[in-house]
Amino acid sequence: MPVSNDVLIPLLAIVTIVLVAGFAIWQRGRVARSKNDPRRSAFTQAHGDAPRPNRPGTEH
Repeated sequence: MPVSNDVLIPLLAIVTIVLVAGFAIWQRGRVARSKNDPRRSAFTQAHGDAPRPNRPGTEH
């Protein structure tokens, strides 16, 4: 039995939104866990400290 476009298009839209939201929640959980992990990525380690001082001549 074929499904009509009147049902298929809204169904695909809802499924897509649910999948994207689920993926975003999963990734958010991974980031939250990694913030408490001492083995963080190099990017997180290098960018998680206080800002560097300005180079000479660039003070505002």
